[in-house]
Amino acid sequence: MSSTPRLVGTADELRADTGAQRPERAVVMTMGALHEGHAALIRAARERVGLHGRVVVTVFVNPLQFGPGEDLDRYPRTLEADLRLAAEHGADTVFAPSADEVYPSGTPEVGLSAGAMGERLEGASRPGHFDGMLTVVAKMLHLTAPDLAFFGEKDAQQLALVQRMVADLNFPVRIVGVPTVREPDGLALSSRNRYLSPAERRSALALSRALDAGTAAVAKGPDAVRAAARAVLAAAAPEVATDYLALVDPADFTDAEGGHRGEAVLAVAARVGTTRLIDNVRLHLGDAAGGPR
Repeated sequence: MSSTPRLVGTADELRADTGAQRPERAVVMTMGALHEGHAALIRAARERVGLHGRVVVTVFVNPLQFGPGEDLDRYPRTLEADLRLAAEHGADTVFAPSADEVYPSGTPEVGLSAGAMGERLEGASRPGHFDGMLTVVAKMLHLTAPDLAFFGEKDAQQLALVQRMVADLNFPVRIVGVPTVREPDGLALSSRNRYLSPAERRSALALSRALDAGTAAVAKGPDAVRAAARAVLAAAAPEVATDYLALVDPADFTDAEGGHRGEAVLAVAARVGTTRLIDNVRLHLGDAAGGPR
């Protein structure tokens, strides 16, 4: 599709645009600075709902997800380019509200708590991040009223928490995970990659190499997976400052212990220069073939 999607900025406009005329609606939630990873989400949404369905892309840099000293003001805003990408890949509507539209009374007094799962890994490094994420996702689900919502698997903990929220609170929506999109050299696509210098970008490949090393060791069990991945990250220090490397149960993001069998997520976060990056791969422990990335 190449026609320009309708740009709306208020809840009233969004409700008028997403009426019940079409049979199925999908939403792709973003903070803008769209890239090929977001394009994959939009394409997946369009394919699922078909030509007669409606695809809404939200563009909102959510202040509740940023802690003190994080890059809220620095986060790229590229709405015109985002509109072009959304149009090219099949969006019908781009919902780009202001902070006052989403939070008319300022920081909300009532929000959602991510619970214990939201305090692990990313949550431990960024306190309150997942509370803010779930609060805005819940608001956007109410505003867009989709049948389907598409999220990238690169943010594995976010995806797991959204799935848990929808199940625990009986949201009438199906959450669809879409595989991580990578550059040819393996680097996971991220809006923050643009902050990397050429040298830092080369150093950042240690994250995907660590995941590859862990995947190759899966037949030897959880401890071997962790050790193989950590060895790659250790070799990349000090250019790559590891925040965490963890092998976890995707159901609750607790550590996958030595006897763990079945699905697991090998997740990494690290700072390269001043840029913080995350990545992960899904594995199947107890299966000599491991899990393709």
